[in-house]
Amino acid sequence: MTISTPQASEIAPFYAGYVAKVGPNGPEAVLNDQLADFGVLRALPDAQGDHRYADGKWTVKELIGHVCDTERVFAYRLLRIARADETPLPGFDENQWASAAPHATRRLVDVVDEMVLVRRSTLALLGSMDEAALSRTAVVNGNPVSARAICWVLAGHPQHHLAILRERYGLTI
Repeated sequence: MTISTPQASEIAPFYAGYVAKVGPNGPEAVLNDQLADFGVLRALPDAQGDHRYADGKWTVKELIGHVCDTERVFAYRLLRIARADETPLPGFDENQWASAAPHATRRLVDVVDEMVLVRRSTLALLGSMDEAALSRTAVVNGNPVSARAICWVLAGHPQHHLAILRERYGLTI
């Protein structure tokens, strides 16, 4: 099934930029294509995982760990909404999570492998969605959001960070 583009009313304005990064092939294609990008990251020397493009910015490992953590959060939100759970869901502070996470002390290959496993789980979850599930909505971080919109954010958020890895970290992925 193709997951149609969400309407503006289905998502908080903050996430519109992520939705725009997905493109015409939709989130399923982008999520699958990103697996190859993660494969390239897996092949980098471990020392490159500690690179920061500027003081105070995340290392490559921390950035990939952030993408992984965020994917888990959004997949959980997707599951809750798709299963008709309308309980309002909280936001989270990605910087607080990043400072508490062990990503910086792990091997790069382990962080990337975890991301790939989480992605495969996300793809399986998307494969279970039907139109009724995708159309369901709930409130997340004080904003209405549809399950469909979360699928697009799940694809667009890594697109954003993969572009940062290319543009600011100088990685060829």
